[in-house]
Amino acid sequence: MISEKQKDHKRGQRFARIGAMVLLFLACAAAFPASGAESALKKASFMPLWTPQAQFAGYYTALDKGIYAAHGIDLTILMGGPGHSPAQALESGEADFAVLWLTTAIQQRVAGVRLVNVAQVIQKSSMMLISRKSSGIRTPADMNGKKVGLWGGDLAIPPHALFAQYGVTVREVPQSGTVNLFLRGGIDVTSAMWYNEYHTILNAGIDPEQLSVVSLDKCGMNFPEDGIYTLESSILKDPALTDAFVNASLDGWQYAFAHPDEALDIVLKYMREAKIPANRMHQKWMLDRMRDLIIPGNPQVLPGRLRGQDFATVASAMRKDGVIRSYPDYTTFTGGANAGK
Repeated sequence: MISEKQKDHKRGQRFARIGAMVLLFLACAAAFPASGAESALKKASFMPLWTPQAQFAGYYTALDKGIYAAHGIDLTILMGGPGHSPAQALESGEADFAVLWLTTAIQQRVAGVRLVNVAQVIQKSSMMLISRKSSGIRTPADMNGKKVGLWGGDLAIPPHALFAQYGVTVREVPQSGTVNLFLRGGIDVTSAMWYNEYHTILNAGIDPEQLSVVSLDKCGMNFPEDGIYTLESSILKDPALTDAFVNASLDGWQYAFAHPDEALDIVLKYMREAKIPANRMHQKWMLDRMRDLIIPGNPQVLPGRLRGQDFATVASAMRKDGVIRSYPDYTTFTGGANAGK
């Protein structure tokens, strides 16, 4: 029986390098034309949480550079974003793998969908609540009675938990996919992600020194975000495919961080193909922040693993807030020894 320590070490080794097999595949692909060997690849589909952007650079890079193929996978990346639910795509069988926030996955599991976390790519919360210093807001307690822009659905769970912790009641205002309402002074506080909307606010000409930023993870609300999920039945059917997908995805992220300009070229290509406005400077900010979020600064924290403490913190906060009545066992939720854990 492999110990948890050995499994963690194995996962760390996988993420810390781009496998020799990948490099060999890339070299061979350049030297030889495609052949009938492609038919031996296992077909799989994957849905990101949103439309193409650097938040998912590792997956697009792994696809474009042949890393999934080197791991034996013929992957199709499905369109995410408005009108496309990764959770529903998994449940219906449209997608074999998907990116979900931990809050969403726990809710789905409690509702009876046998989702399994096979890799926790982002292990900390990057959500912020941003206000202007001129508003007098410095802390969560100062938000009491203020107009706060919140995204709907599961994205509202972390700030709700924060408000409950500080005993404040805010005037909730539905927030769209932009921060325009905040920029126009329509709300006192806006929700933002460090890798996305925060940079948009800076690009709008607001100096960082003019802003008050409340980072949820620094307030004890560390709700891990992007994780890779699949169905329990999919793991039982082909555990090797799940293991290969996770390892290829982590290798894709490692390649993207080692070759950022190339990764940005790939992301921008997919954005243009999807007819999504592409700003290289903004995507570069996003990729840099993803590196900060994905590669742990703490050597005791290994990439790709959902920590039991984080799972318990999120699940307990959701139960306390009335979102769920109970939550699944951590070992069951993470599939035990599946996917190289």
